Amino acid sequence: MPSSISQDVAKAGTFKPQRSFADEIYRHVREPFPWLIVIFTAVVGLAPVVMDDVSLRESLLLAAVYVTLASNLNLMIGYAEYVNFGNIVFFGLGGYIGVYLATSWHVNLVLSVLAGGVCVSALAYLFGRGILGLRGAFFALATIGVNEAIHAFVTNFEPWGGATGIYLSMDAYEPLGGPMSGLWFCYYLLVLVMGLSLLLSYAIKTSKFGLGILAIGQNEDAAAVLGVPTPRYKAIIYAISGFLPAVAGGLYFFKSGIIEPNGAFDLTTSIEAIVMIMLGGAGTITGPVIGAFLYEELRGFLLFSETFSHLQLVLAGALLLIIVLFVPGGLLGWLRARLPWLRKWLQ
Repeated sequence: MPSSISQDVAKAGTFKPQRSFADEIYRHVREPFPWLIVIFTAVVGLAPVVMDDVSLRESLLLAAVYVTLASNLNLMIGYAEYVNFGNIVFFGLGGYIGVYLATSWHVNLVLSVLAGGVCVSALAYLFGRGILGLRGAFFALATIGVNEAIHAFVTNFEPWGGATGIYLSMDAYEPLGGPMSGLWFCYYLLVLVMGLSLLLSYAIKTSKFGLGILAIGQNEDAAAVLGVPTPRYKAIIYAISGFLPAVAGGLYFFKSGIIEPNGAFDLTTSIEAIVMIMLGGAGTITGPVIGAFLYEELRGFLLFSETFSHLQLVLAGALLLIIVLFVPGGLLGWLRARLPWLRKWLQ
């Protein structure tokens, strides 16, 4: 029997929507959740300024990057239910393209990172049309292969510095008013990208396209029988999941002043993003935020602990195992099961 989501897809494909585009926008504006995203983004952006705390800025910047990576990876893992171990390839490749355009070609930073996002999304769509024909462990292994192939290419690509990468001089920050102004500029943009990632997750989840993606995640064969163009939808969501991480990569590495292959394409970060998603709650919008902030705090504690500094990934793996076995819905699922009124405010 087709699932409830698949039945909804069939109905959506049979009947024309009654609401106009303006009505849809108005309906979303009236919902409290998008406004909570806007407020949350503004608080994160202004907190270091109000508190005049540079260390807080660095901590929130890293958390914003984690939220962006986890939220966009959740489009594949939580919505389409395709495990992508190589999601970091979007972040690294977008970082290289953005930094290269901004430094070697002196393109405006915003235009550079957007160009990086567009290029990465286009490549993701092309790759997606091929590897998304695989399922389960075969797809997961293919994503690792894509990351390693790009890693090897960049390591031997001399215009991007080869194995040593690209180092930014102080002159690269002059168009932004100097290094200090450049740091704050990158911070604000990264927080904005984080907010846009959450709004994108909400927009997809509440759209007809998102309904098709959720149907694919629940039962791909049934979704195809009911008229969902599964190959195209999967390639599109794969491409979408790469755009904002690529933009974030350009901003993060420009802010860091250096980008090199091992740091840009580190599979450890992809694994950590999966832990964040499962910790907060896969398939939700708020879950990756909760997971990213909690894991960032845990990671910071482990890195500065003499006892656990070398056991970071061991504890991350153990945490993932505990979540899968005992709290499969993540912290958000656990909370919403006990406090149903949270469903309206935390999706």
